[in-house]
Amino acid sequence: MALEWVVLGYAAAAEAIMVILLTMPGLDGLRKGLVAVTRNLLKPFLSIVPLCLFLLMDIYWKYETMPSCDGDSCTPSEHLRHQKSMMKSQRNALLIAAALVFYWILYSVTHLVVKIEQLNQRIERLKSKD
Repeated sequence: MALEWVVLGYAAAAEAIMVILLTMPGLDGLRKGLVAVTRNLLKPFLSIVPLCLFLLMDIYWKYETMPSCDGDSCTPSEHLRHQKSMMKSQRNALLIAAALVFYWILYSVTHLVVKIEQLNQRIERLKSKD
């Protein structure tokens, strides 16, 4: 099950890097190629959404089937294992949220950059007509 979390972590990191490169000022020459690459990667990165939903259901299932450790009913080692499991679940839920938010931001920024390029081309055509 750890491979899914590694893939999700790498995908979220790649999304974050692309968002940073798209929004960084001064990369106008690189931006055109980066927009093309990002637009081609948006559809494959859409597979992150069902993966996140699957992993979220996995976290929920583990939480629901986890034995409770209240009071004196468990040993200190069981209590520590229970706490570690809860921390891992919270960390993984945060990773899921980050991957989904980065995908949404990447989609929005790419759409805005393409729209700005189209408007700049339209302005240039109108200027050349006059």
